[in-house]
Amino acid sequence: MKLENSFEVAAAPERAWELLMDVPRIVPCMPGATLKDVVDDSHWKAEMAVRLGPIGLTFDTDVAREEVDEAARRVLLGAKAREVRNRGRAQATIESRLSPLDAGGTRIDLTTDLNLSGPAAQYGRGMIQDISSQLVTSFAQCLEAQLAAAPEEAREAVAAQAKPLSGLSLAFAALRRRLARIFRRRSA
Repeated sequence: MKLENSFEVAAAPERAWELLMDVPRIVPCMPGATLKDVVDDSHWKAEMAVRLGPIGLTFDTDVAREEVDEAARRVLLGAKAREVRNRGRAQATIESRLSPLDAGGTRIDLTTDLNLSGPAAQYGRGMIQDISSQLVTSFAQCLEAQLAAAPEEAREAVAAQAKPLSGLSLAFAALRRRLARIFRRRSA
């Protein structure tokens, strides 16, 4: 499945690119993710905790920087994850493209090709796009705080992401957005 998201940060493209290339600093910005090991400059091991209602899943994840085009400010990351109790797998490629904004700041476009199996695929079917949108919003807020001048704000933003991702709360929020879209179409 292909997911496309965009967000803007109030930092120059050079600063945003520098942060985006520092994978150990951005992994903790993903809700429920914890960096476990730095293998080398292009490979990392992480853990991702996800709650889908009563089901808690923990994924061991290998992250690799597969392509870098510094001139175009484009980077491709690959992630392969296995649920620790062998209840599913996930594989993703995440392409990030940065572009300057006319009013200052940077736009970051993310394109994710995602394949899921097991309970994550079963319970997430139909809501993955909405859940992805919420994850990107949370991720963007954390990156924005990382780019802020105050180190205290950055630490607080990263700490806020440490709790496991709750699929149930994300699913309810996604359902609310879907219903709102349906009612807007009917009233139009």
